[in-house]
Amino acid sequence: MVHVRRRLDRGQAPLGAVGDQRREGGVDRHVEGLLMGEEQPVAVDPSRSTDIVPGPGGVMTDEVGVVTGELTLRTEYADGRVTVLVQYKDADEWYAVTGGSAPLADPAAVDTVHTIAVGLLDRPEG
Repeated sequence: MVHVRRRLDRGQAPLGAVGDQRREGGVDRHVEGLLMGEEQPVAVDPSRSTDIVPGPGGVMTDEVGVVTGELTLRTEYADGRVTVLVQYKDADEWYAVTGGSAPLADPAAVDTVHTIAVGLLDRPEG
């Protein structure tokens, strides 16, 4: 937390950018058509996929129980939730990983969740 004073003490001066005579803080300043102060939507790909080979015991799913062998792991974001799914490599059916769904406030965090899921489940050496 930063404590803000209402006025300066003796010998203090307001901060300013050295050499900026163009009024960087002005509302009319922009970068490549992006007006400062306007919130712009950020496009986030809501899913990630990685081929994995789970260790002994495979991956537990809600629909069919344990799956083993060469799999594809997918992490999806929708409606404020992240869900981890798995399929047999190149198959059509996807299965929900047991315990692999949770609320997620920031869709940009899908990368992190996917990286953790792959780190936990990809065990080609056993």
